[in-house]
Amino acid sequence: MHPKSIALLNKAVADELSAVHQYMYFHFHCDDQGYDLLANLFRRTAIAEMLHIERLAERILFLKGEVEMKTISEVQKIHKVEEMLKIAAKMEEESAKEYNLWANECSANADSVSKQLFESLVSEEEVHFDQYDTELENLKKFGDSYLALQSIERSKVKNAGIVRQQN
Repeated sequence: MHPKSIALLNKAVADELSAVHQYMYFHFHCDDQGYDLLANLFRRTAIAEMLHIERLAERILFLKGEVEMKTISEVQKIHKVEEMLKIAAKMEEESAKEYNLWANECSANADSVSKQLFESLVSEEEVHFDQYDTELENLKKFGDSYLALQSIERSKVKNAGIVRQQN
């Protein structure tokens, strides 16, 4: 029915799957380092990307295509928060650019529904980009103190639980 759209939708599935893997990897490492706010940001973004995959897959199946569950890249094993945030911002920015182009291609191939899907994904990827860009700015502004505050907050919460249990 729309082979070009199906191919583009599957490219997006691969992009989103790669993002889920990368963000969960970052989530695990931020959580391990005690950076709860950042760990939760990566986790929430991974979940949002999973929901994108679901929407893309539904469209592919509607078009009578096969959903290809392949990633486009291996997980980058990065442990430094600044590098994680830079990679995440870049991934989101690139996805938004690609999805915008792909929306136009779908439109040129008389598939306005896939076009609308890609356009909605563009706006969501831009929100994710903004979140990572804001975190990068915070890190630049406040330096290691920004990360220390997150670790201290975790310690306070854990210690408060211990004190409550002893009473």
